[in-house]
Amino acid sequence: MKNTSSPAKPPLVKHNLIFFIAINLLGLVAAPIWFFTVGFTPAAWVLCTVLLTLSGLSITAGYHRLWSHRTYKASEPLKWFLAFFGIFSLQNSILIWAARHRIHHRHVDDVNEDPHSIKSGFWHAHMGWMIRDWPTSKVDLDQVPDLQKDRVVMWQHRVYWPMVWALNLGLPAVFGWFTGDVVGTILLAGAFRLAFSQHCTFFINSLAHTWGKRSYSDENTARDNGIIALLTWGEGYHNFHHAFQADYRNGLRWWQFDPGKWLIATAASLGLARELKRTPKFKIQRARLQMQFRELRERLAQQADDAALTWRETVEREYQQFKETVSQWQAVQAERMAAGTEALRDRWRKTELRTRYKELEYRLKMQHRRLTTLQQAAFSAA
Repeated sequence: MKNTSSPAKPPLVKHNLIFFIAINLLGLVAAPIWFFTVGFTPAAWVLCTVLLTLSGLSITAGYHRLWSHRTYKASEPLKWFLAFFGIFSLQNSILIWAARHRIHHRHVDDVNEDPHSIKSGFWHAHMGWMIRDWPTSKVDLDQVPDLQKDRVVMWQHRVYWPMVWALNLGLPAVFGWFTGDVVGTILLAGAFRLAFSQHCTFFINSLAHTWGKRSYSDENTARDNGIIALLTWGEGYHNFHHAFQADYRNGLRWWQFDPGKWLIATAASLGLARELKRTPKFKIQRARLQMQFRELRERLAQQADDAALTWRETVEREYQQFKETVSQWQAVQAERMAAGTEALRDRWRKTELRTRYKELEYRLKMQHRRLTTLQQAAFSAA
């Protein structure tokens, strides 16, 4: 008889399972019941808000953008600050977090390599990968040799678990004792804060790979979603992040909600951060246009009338212009590299190159507008 049974699942990670059940019952069931029956003190709300904000920013600006992707360099005081408040999120030490995250980016969507591949299912990407002992969840410290030389990272790794309980349970308890509400403070600033913040972080692995728009790349499942950004300290612009992971920004536009970007930029203005990495505008515009061309071609390929043929010819003309602009940009890049450092110290030479870059960026900007108009006209006529 043919065996049709599915492969056996790995064993449960019992301590993780117990923790998630406990923190979700306390934070998302007991805390609301306490709120409606007893209520929380203003002091408990203040502590919850402060810890939620500082720990969330420490994950996005510290764990993620500083240590995992090295998108900027931080001063020692800023590193200690981010490492300390990152403990409040209870998402493991920087060393472990970054090792897994680098694997995720290197093998995104690969069910055999990515620790939380969305292709293994929404639940797996959200929490399931931590509840069972999946091979993909193993920690490979060979991914983080640089972090093993960072004294702040290694200090946090050594003291992490004792500090977790002291800060997430002890601090709310002591604070609640001083303010006369031990149980309420533990439930709100401890359990509810942890459950809420962790689910918001988990949404990056699940929702941000499911719901939203792929404006810069369709090579993986990452999406941009402004609503998710509101819940994740700006991490919801996930398609941009996967396309340009070395950029310290996730929200490209000034108006896009990205507190992590604002914190890093503010730190730089105060001398606490330096060497902030930004993707050149031309590369961003090029990626966005490539996605527009792909979408237009796919949509027009489904239409067989004479109008669609005319639209396709127009798109191909635009694409030839696009390739020409990219070729010119590559030529300027090669010329810049050939000029060397000495030549680029010449003010006139630097100005000339900058002007040529700006001209090419403007061309792509105008082409983006034309393609947007073309999309609207072609699709409304369909």
